[in-house]
Amino acid sequence: MDALRQRGILDEAVLNAINAVPRHFFLDKAFEEHAYADKPFPIGNEQTISQPYTVAYMTALLEVHKGDRILEIGTGSGYQAAILAAMGARVFTVERYEALYLQAKELLSLMGMSGVRCFFRDGTKGLPEYAPYNGIIVTAGAPVVPEPLKQQLAIGGLLVIPVGEEVQYMYRYTRLSEMEFKEEMFDAFRFVPFLEGVRKSDK
Repeated sequence: MDALRQRGILDEAVLNAINAVPRHFFLDKAFEEHAYADKPFPIGNEQTISQPYTVAYMTALLEVHKGDRILEIGTGSGYQAAILAAMGARVFTVERYEALYLQAKELLSLMGMSGVRCFFRDGTKGLPEYAPYNGIIVTAGAPVVPEPLKQQLAIGGLLVIPVGEEVQYMYRYTRLSEMEFKEEMFDAFRFVPFLEGVRKSDK
C-alpha cells in the first residue's frame, strides 16, 4: 500500500479494497509468488491482469460510492470487478473471451462476491438492459470511445477509459446532461486493445 501511496494513490477506500482482495487468487500458479509485485501478468487469450497501480489509478478516477451501479468492460481475471465489489459497488462486468468469462465467473462466485454479475458479451455495446450506471470502467485500450457506453451513463455518472492506439491516455467523461459530457485527460498507459465481437472457447 505504501508503494501505491508514494505513486499518488490517496483514496483510502481504493487502498483498503486493494489490501482486502487477494490478488494471487487471480493469477496462474506460475506467477503466484510475484502476485503482489506492481506489474501486469498474462492470464491467457493474449490478455493480462493489470498492475495494482493501474487498477488503483482507474478505480480512484471512478470515484466509487457504496451502492453505485458500475459497468466494467473487460472482466479479464475478475480482479478489477472484485476491487469494485469490495468497495460496495454493484458490479456488472462484460467479457468477450468465453474462457476468461467462465473462469472469472467461477472464481468470483467461489470468493463469495455476490455483488458481481458476469456477462459473456461484446463490450463495445455495453450492457444496455441494466443501464443507467453511476460509473463505467473500460480495461482495454480503445481507439475511440464507443458511443453506447456514454449513453449508458446516468446523469452525473463517470466513464473511465484508456484511449489511443500504441499508447493510451486515460480519459474520464462526466455526463452533465442528456447531451453534454465533460472530458478530462490524464496520464499515459499501455493496455491490450479493445476489440469488437466475442470469442468462443474451442471445444
